[in-house]
Amino acid sequence: MPLDPDRTDLCLGVIGAGAMGRGIAQVAAQAGIAVRLFDARREVAGEAVGFIAGLFERATRKGRLDAADAEAALGRIEIAVDDAAFAACHVVVEAIAEDLEAKRALFARLDGVVDEDCILATNTSSLSVTAIAAGSRRPGRLAGYHFFNPVALMKVVEVIRGALTDPWVIDALSGIARRMGHLPVETVDMPGFLINHAGRGLGTEGLRIVQEGIAGFADVDAVLREAVGFRMGPFELMDLTGLDVSQAVMESIYAQFYNEPRFRPSPMTRQRVAAGLLGRKSGRGFYDYVDGKLQAPPAPEVPEPEGLPIWVSPAHGRRTIKLMRLLDTLDIAVEEGESPSAAAVCLVAPLGMDATTSAVREGLDASRTLAVDTLFGLERRRTLMTTSLTRPDARRAAHAALAGDGTPVTIINDSPGFVAQRVVATIVNIGCDIAQQKIATPDIIDRAVTIGLGYPKGPLRFGDDIGPRRVVEILEAMYAFYGDARYRPSPWLKRRAMLGVSLATPEHR
Repeated sequence: MPLDPDRTDLCLGVIGAGAMGRGIAQVAAQAGIAVRLFDARREVAGEAVGFIAGLFERATRKGRLDAADAEAALGRIEIAVDDAAFAACHVVVEAIAEDLEAKRALFARLDGVVDEDCILATNTSSLSVTAIAAGSRRPGRLAGYHFFNPVALMKVVEVIRGALTDPWVIDALSGIARRMGHLPVETVDMPGFLINHAGRGLGTEGLRIVQEGIAGFADVDAVLREAVGFRMGPFELMDLTGLDVSQAVMESIYAQFYNEPRFRPSPMTRQRVAAGLLGRKSGRGFYDYVDGKLQAPPAPEVPEPEGLPIWVSPAHGRRTIKLMRLLDTLDIAVEEGESPSAAAVCLVAPLGMDATTSAVREGLDASRTLAVDTLFGLERRRTLMTTSLTRPDARRAAHAALAGDGTPVTIINDSPGFVAQRVVATIVNIGCDIAQQKIATPDIIDRAVTIGLGYPKGPLRFGDDIGPRRVVEILEAMYAFYGDARYRPSPWLKRRAMLGVSLATPEHR
């Protein structure tokens, strides 16, 4: 039976008063919804209400919330002492531990308490909504309702259709999300749903880069943050969310997709979780924390110029032009000619390839060859890649030249796709496969990812800005080098690259 999400007497039950449960209770109460908040440990529910009261008090002091509105919102939250309190609820959301059997048992219990038309919703981040609904006598009224932490600031919620969810349930939950000031993202029940699914590329590819010895975790973060524009690099983000949480989600999604190579986790995370290196909450993760503040490792010193001549390969089209313009701006004299002199440091600007492959294909001396990533611009941070044979003096000369205006330079070991190219291409490829599987529409994919993950652009917009053909070129170069199916391009990406159209172009039916 349809539920009007704007009804004035709407009552929402929340089971689980941890960070997620109290966040849901807060935004619901502020939206004029009566809330029944329950936790198996009653003192936790009381602490949650006290926490919400503190948030309201601070918001009132800073002029962000009217005092009367704050008092009214707090008054809408009632601590429930048992299941009977949910009998009058129109919707009940569970936000308990990520345990399938516990969630099934909870909903089976609620079946005997709530009204027949009461919507049941799970805030699971990684478990199958369909599997959870199997614990209910009426799976048609159960859906996923996945909020993000902190709920009040992350204004997006995934509304997930299980295999048997009735359409009116999705409509009602979407309407309630809008009432609470959140963007409802309607998606189907797939591992990771939409946002966590789309987020696999950043963390798993960042981990692979570090595991392979290409760059350190702080270098990966710096490149993606400063060169590409991410708010946080993958290792800063894992430290913030807690590696125990991130690792469990990575392994869960990988297993649920039957070991799909695109989502393969790294053994590094399991080892670090075992060591208790969980991030900010343990005081130490990939980074150390002092008084809650991240302690970044010092940047390497810029060497003195070596006096070696610089030659730039003409084989890379616009990327060559970008590099030449930079060196001209830096007043670096560049050798002319189709081939370098015997003493010159050779700079190449490949797309998708590593420095070794570029040197071999162009017949260059690998001991004097280094690669520069120009794809995302050269203004904020520059990435310089060595071959396994690059001489120290050639490396120092290239580093000094590129850092001549004070812009930081990250030096990495040989890698197809550098750091930024391979991570962003992976993100785009996964986003394209989400569109291919019709988990969500292209516009929703981009909106959800920018809000839910804080990326500077959605995956399809990223791909359009780079150019779908260039993304395919990067992926195919990595696939050719590694022979790893994690880099195979999505059909959605390949077809649109061949057609020369936007990745956001939907299929016509």
